[in-house]
Amino acid sequence: MKLTRANLEVATGQDFSPAPVRIVHMGLGAFHRAHQAWYTDEVDVNREWGIAAFTGRTATEAEKLNQQDGLFTLITRGDTDKFEVIQSIVEAHDGNDTQAFTDLVAKPSTAIVTLTITEAGYGFDKSGKVDPANLAPAMARLAKALIARRTHGSAPIAVVSCDNIPANGELLGRAMRAVFIELGDEMLAWLNANVSFVSTSIDRITPKITDADLAIVASATGFEDASPVVTEPFSDWVLSGDFPAGRPAWEKAGAKFVENIHDFENRKLWLLNGSHSLLAYAGQLRGHQTVAQAIADEACLGWVQDFWTEAVNNLPIVGLDLDVYRANLLARFSNGNIAHRLGQIAIDGSTKLSVRVAPIALAELAKGNRAQGCALAIAAWVKFVSNNEFTDSRKAEVEEASAASGDRVQNLVSVINEELAANSSFMEDVKRALQLF
Repeated sequence: MKLTRANLEVATGQDFSPAPVRIVHMGLGAFHRAHQAWYTDEVDVNREWGIAAFTGRTATEAEKLNQQDGLFTLITRGDTDKFEVIQSIVEAHDGNDTQAFTDLVAKPSTAIVTLTITEAGYGFDKSGKVDPANLAPAMARLAKALIARRTHGSAPIAVVSCDNIPANGELLGRAMRAVFIELGDEMLAWLNANVSFVSTSIDRITPKITDADLAIVASATGFEDASPVVTEPFSDWVLSGDFPAGRPAWEKAGAKFVENIHDFENRKLWLLNGSHSLLAYAGQLRGHQTVAQAIADEACLGWVQDFWTEAVNNLPIVGLDLDVYRANLLARFSNGNIAHRLGQIAIDGSTKLSVRVAPIALAELAKGNRAQGCALAIAAWVKFVSNNEFTDSRKAEVEEASAASGDRVQNLVSVINEELAANSSFMEDVKRALQLF
């Protein structure tokens, strides 16, 4: 039986009518569905907070979900598999349908816009700024939609970045203000008064789905689902900012609302994402395909531990439970039932390493310490992109740096961070680490 709202109602005798759209999402993918959509589904017992989600690169996921009325099965994979149907997504759209996106954001009933467009989707330069005259597509769509919301006279709205960027809401707000200031003082004043930019720290692993997963869902639930999502039992969501038009009670599903998110962001970005990037390149160079395989390799484990030591040196001791957090990460990484593929994590490494690894290295060097764990992470990336096919939104820049005259390794490191590339002791550690692969 196909997974649809009508078929679920027949099978369960329950009402699966869709909730009205109150949230518009950019970047429909597995993470959004296992994270924000799951949190919303968990707490929206009265079905008041429907999500209209727009895809990123292709319309494929929207087409699959629309055939299922937005429904999908979430497989939570621990010692055993748990299956639940998530119904918070009520509309799925091609991300290229800018008119539909603009119309939905402009509607008075829309209270929240969320984003999972990956680090590369913002088009930030190395200083965290955007060029208003040359915006990344997602930023241009968001700006156009917010302008339309002002034209329609709709109420204030919250825009919530859920990507792995430090101070993501602050940076997104700065980007939109750079656009609106070009439109005049009145437009900028409207943005400042009516749009709240919320910062978040997000965490949940979502490996790529396989044909075997499709068969498992059909066998376990009795429904054919063309677009299930696999995730781990762990999830985390920390938010800081205002929701002027209201929000779901996400805290009832475990979300945390804090005044200062900075330390939570860095804990997750450095310890989880930074070590993921290290494993993505070092693990593949040592012949591994998944995080679980790589962390079982004593060499990779040692490199991760060294990297974590440097990260922890630059995090506050109080309030973050760092020993517990690291222990939980090792348990999560070692979960062999979650096939989190290193090739998936390795995408867009030039941007990811600049925010996941470079800040730790700079902080360590500023203290007079060596940053050898960070150097190894960057060296693994240098080695990988030098000898393997890779996917990166800045691929042309990486290839240009590799082919330029002078010190090729230093040229590549400069793509990650120019200050690190200019540091002779750090470059010595990078070149020494290259010999390990």
